[in-house]
Amino acid sequence: MIHYALICDNAHEFESWFASSAGFEDQAKRGFVTCPVCNSAKVERAVMAPRVARTDLGPKAPEPVAGSAASAPTPAPVALMSEKEQAFREMVTALHRHVSENAEHVGKRFADEALKIHHGEAEGRPIYGEATPDDARMLHEEGVEFLPLPRLPGSGN
Repeated sequence: MIHYALICDNAHEFESWFASSAGFEDQAKRGFVTCPVCNSAKVERAVMAPRVARTDLGPKAPEPVAGSAASAPTPAPVALMSEKEQAFREMVTALHRHVSENAEHVGKRFADEALKIHHGEAEGRPIYGEATPDDARMLHEEGVEFLPLPRLPGSGN
């Protein structure tokens, strides 16, 4: 069995076990590996440190009993990202900052407000907010130009 750290196209990190590397590749290609947070099937292996047992050190000493003086707190796992991933996250964060500083947040009224601007019923201005997939489809069919923002890394927005 192989334990993989995984990440979806919305930057949600999770883990899973597979019978083999080929097993992961086959399941991912067929869309069977999905993110437990957003259900995206666009999943890749994340960077992770290998865990290899050493046999040259002899038998391993028993683990200290919890609560004893010898036990130390277990460090939290660290997510490793490549320089490319770090740069991408910084760009997405900068994009969100730019939009929030230069556009009006209209929240769930985004589709209605974008339509009003498109039809000249409201003042033309940069806006941002939330739209459902049906709202986005309707705006596209109406010829309204808009651009979905990628999610901020590590946030639930």
